[in-house]
Amino acid sequence: MAHTKSAGSTANVRDSQPKYRGVKIHDGDRAIKGNIIVRQVGSRILPGAGVRQGSDFTLYAVRNGIVKFSSKRKKRFDGAVLQKKVVSVV
Repeated sequence: MAHTKSAGSTANVRDSQPKYRGVKIHDGDRAIKGNIIVRQVGSRILPGAGVRQGSDFTLYAVRNGIVKFSSKRKKRFDGAVLQKKVVSVV
C-alpha cells in the first residue's frame, strides 16, 4: 500500500496566449503606408490625419510620413469632457 495519498491535478494552470498590444511606431518615427501604428482594445487612441482604424480598433497609416501623437478634448454624450490621445501621420 502507498504511504502517501495520491495527489489530484488542478484545473487552473492554463494561461492565455499573449496579444502583443500597444504602440508599434512611436512619436517622431517614420511610417510607411500600411504600417500598424497601434494595436489596442477599444478606441483608447483615436485616428487622426493619415491614419485609419481597422475592425479590431488597430490604427494603421494610409500614407507615408512621420507619426505624431497629440491630445484632443472630446465631449461625451452626457457633457463630460475627456482628454483623448490622437495619432496622425504628417
